[in-house]
Amino acid sequence: MMPRGERDEMTAPPPPFTAGRDRVSVRDSGAEPLFHRRFSATDRDTRETLVALMQVLDRAGIGAEDCGNVELILAEALNNVAEHAYADGAGPVELSVILQQGGLACTISDRGRPMPMGVVPSPGLPTIAPPDDLPEGGFGWHIIRCLATDLSYHRDRTQNHLSLRVPWSGFD
Repeated sequence: MMPRGERDEMTAPPPPFTAGRDRVSVRDSGAEPLFHRRFSATDRDTRETLVALMQVLDRAGIGAEDCGNVELILAEALNNVAEHAYADGAGPVELSVILQQGGLACTISDRGRPMPMGVVPSPGLPTIAPPDDLPEGGFGWHIIRCLATDLSYHRDRTQNHLSLRVPWSGFD
């Protein structure tokens, strides 16, 4: 039997997010999250949240390749929240993950700065001048866009909501 999901013991379950006409968050599906946690956008709390999620996914029988994709995508997205949305200091973040037939539906919410121009970035790959000039960053959104589907962002008053789907590897 699959675990009911991990919840942060310190907080009550959050109210459902409001979804716009074309924006559906994880909790709008009515399914109970496999994993849900509220935490602070710090390196330590983000890492602890990802470790806890990987443990839940492992107990749920999710394969190593799929777990690796989930971890990479969410690490990139959550680090962007800490680095950009909360550039002036850590703030609250909420992560929900729902198990679906074709993959995992994930929603990240925060109260930080909105995304520039109100859309998910779609940058090209950074310029690389080998062998010595490999940039330290600039690959995150490219990685997310390559591995995730149904990527959407919206701002609801003071909250950012990023939703995405991580399809199972080899799923057609």
